[in-house]
Amino acid sequence: MKILLTGVTGYIAQRLLPVLIENGYEVVCCVRDSARFNIKKYATSHISVIEADFLNKESLEQIPNDIDLAYYLIHSMSTQIGDFGTMEEKCATNFKNRIERTNAKQVIYLSGISNAAELSKHLSSRKNVETILYSSKYALTTIKAGIIVGSGSASFEIIRDLVEKLPFMITPRWLNTKSQPIAIRNVIEFLIGVIGRPETYNLSYDIGGKDVFSYKEMLLRFAKVRGLKRQILIVPVMTPKISSYWLYFVTSTSYALAKNLVNSMKVEVICKPNNLASLLGITLFNYDQSIKLAFDKIEQHQVLSSWTDAQTSEIFKKGFSKFIQVPVNGCFKDIRICQLNNSDVSLERIWNIGGKTGWYYANWLWKIRGIIDQVFGGVGMRRGRKSDTELNTGDALDFWRVMIAQKEEKRLLLYAEMKLPGEAWLEFNIEENNILTQTTTFRPLGLLGRLYWYSVLPFHGLIFSGMLNKIAKNKI
Repeated sequence: MKILLTGVTGYIAQRLLPVLIENGYEVVCCVRDSARFNIKKYATSHISVIEADFLNKESLEQIPNDIDLAYYLIHSMSTQIGDFGTMEEKCATNFKNRIERTNAKQVIYLSGISNAAELSKHLSSRKNVETILYSSKYALTTIKAGIIVGSGSASFEIIRDLVEKLPFMITPRWLNTKSQPIAIRNVIEFLIGVIGRPETYNLSYDIGGKDVFSYKEMLLRFAKVRGLKRQILIVPVMTPKISSYWLYFVTSTSYALAKNLVNSMKVEVICKPNNLASLLGITLFNYDQSIKLAFDKIEQHQVLSSWTDAQTSEIFKKGFSKFIQVPVNGCFKDIRICQLNNSDVSLERIWNIGGKTGWYYANWLWKIRGIIDQVFGGVGMRRGRKSDTELNTGDALDFWRVMIAQKEEKRLLLYAEMKLPGEAWLEFNIEENNILTQTTTFRPLGLLGRLYWYSVLPFHGLIFSGMLNKIAKNKI
């Protein structure tokens, strides 16, 4: 069976893709920019990549006509540009019109539970997309989930940040809202299980775990699993805007995502009863089990995907590949070169940089820069990294994005996603003669960009020389 997989760089699709391959399916991965997708990590001939932007219907002609099934895993909730409802409607319409001209017999759509009388803007948009996707040319199977518990999921990381950072929380009243969380492992089982099942055609199913909790109960149970004591005080005076800023500054989420999550968290997301789990033979995990499974993956450094992998930044709206080529003209550069005694040791230090490891020198200055960035609406240093030891193209790395991660070629290229009056790249390159070249490139935007470069120049001399010397040491 030939399957079209959309949203390939997103959280769910990165979990689903390996399972599809393991089950012997031929998968066509649909991405906006092939430079962001590392096909080399999948050692199989049953996978191919096409470039398509669902906001641009002409680009969808790249989709092959001989597909048997398609997954619709596209959403725009965390976008910082435009209106996500309008964008989702356009994407769904373009997708439907193109899939109707293929051989696809089934479309599987992952949506959000929308059973409340009044829905948030996000859940209303998800429901509208389901309506758009219905067709007489193919069967639609809709799977609806609420809070997804898994290493790297936005919901899990937000709860983790709150519980592990705050012994005492003063929280908004939406923490009394009830939800039915589900383990990511169960979500993938449902998405795989409905493939080619006629009894699920043109039907919609809510999926959730064994437990129904308020968000307050979820935080406290998370703390109990982690062996932490936490106190939570709910107050009625926090407006949605204040709540959004509270999430933004305390957790690793972006403000755009925090705002949409807060609006959705005011709505109960509890499943309508159905027989899908028994039909597919799926054993549901409870909330505590879901948390433990997530931390097992974290501790084993096996986090396959993170919500930060999704391309949502305005800076990449022109295409990821446009930022891989580091510009030469009109740029300021800081180039530092060092002879290495042991290039393999230094390479490991480069591949471990950021996140919990830090930046090897003057980490307090890096943290201050992250706080400044966050104050001005940037991503800050809160995202960390998905794995402590592995880096792949497209990964978030603190306030950088990994553009090139070629360990065999000993080259790492990062692009700055922080708020800047210009554009910045940081590159590490170890040559055959064991010489490490560390290059910072800044392309200023107007006079402000030039003033910015000269104002931080003294700090560069301290930070970048110190970082280079630490990387060049023989011991990790």
